[in-house]
Amino acid sequence: MITHPDDLKPDTPWSDTIWAHTPEETLADHQSKARLCVATLLPFKNGQPDWDGFERSIRWMIACAEAYEVEIAFVLNADTGYIFNLSEELYAEVITRFRALFPEPKIICGTTAVGAEGNTFKAEWYHPHLDIAQSFENVEVMLMTSQLLNELGPEKRRDAYFEIAEHITVPAIVHALEPAFVPWASPYDPWLLKELAEHEKIVGGKISTLDEPHFLYWAAMCRDLNLDFSPHSGDDFGIASAIKLGLPLLIGAGVSACPLICAAKQMWLKGTFDTRVFKLFEAFQSLEDSVFRLDKDGSAAAYKHSTAAVLKLMGLIETSEIHPECSDIRPGDEEARMREAMNRPLRIAERLGIEQFRLS
Repeated sequence: MITHPDDLKPDTPWSDTIWAHTPEETLADHQSKARLCVATLLPFKNGQPDWDGFERSIRWMIACAEAYEVEIAFVLNADTGYIFNLSEELYAEVITRFRALFPEPKIICGTTAVGAEGNTFKAEWYHPHLDIAQSFENVEVMLMTSQLLNELGPEKRRDAYFEIAEHITVPAIVHALEPAFVPWASPYDPWLLKELAEHEKIVGGKISTLDEPHFLYWAAMCRDLNLDFSPHSGDDFGIASAIKLGLPLLIGAGVSACPLICAAKQMWLKGTFDTRVFKLFEAFQSLEDSVFRLDKDGSAAAYKHSTAAVLKLMGLIETSEIHPECSDIRPGDEEARMREAMNRPLRIAERLGIEQFRLS
């Protein structure tokens, strides 16, 4: 069992390390007030961005964070913001409109390969998004994976990230995910995570997995090795883990369950600990299990449609439309299904006095 980072090799699996066998309860933290990074939904109406709904939903999330004294950051132009369907003009417009309305909050801008073609990865494909995002203040960038980047072996994959980083002028977050979100994706093995975590421009990373507890592996490794790197959970099926560990969340569920998660983060802290937080964990997880349910192909990608349905039911946006060029859509009456899924968290919210979570 590997316990020292010098023993890691590029092909070492997590199962061969001590960090994959660390119990969650030994990592619990009732002191740290980690940020909530909400993967902001870009709503649509009549095939065009619904800017009024965009503003209303953000003001609602800011109010939720203020009510429970939670640090909030807004993730723009990531998967929940349809990054893979955005033109460069719309990519820039989303950030420009956000900053005009909300000059203060931290923003984390998703970036990915633009104009990728052929069979050889090129770091310059990330430059268009980086150039736009880095022209704004108080911003971090998230290096979202792309297919040719993901296909590289561990050492070449590291070198590719480092080459992208040469163009970065703001703090960067790397992003790994598993096939439940994108069929060709693969998480980082421990050697690659350590290499990225030690890069001076990379301050943290998001791990999006639904089937294996990679977030716990990351947390255990980073704490044990005292790495200057912040693991952000992208596990929408295990939201409570990040709260229990005092680590950041960077999730699409941060939109539809924003007030519930903010309340839970406050209830978990030592000075305000409330055992009812465990029922709140169960309640919002039951909702997000429906929002992120897997389709017949094992994909949760249509969560964006479900998220829009929840926000519509709460009166924050006018329609549950998704980007007209996005194929991630739920069949049937999604609003009715989400209304049913909201029953339990609505009951708990009422009992706990979480006023921001209610139907319109």
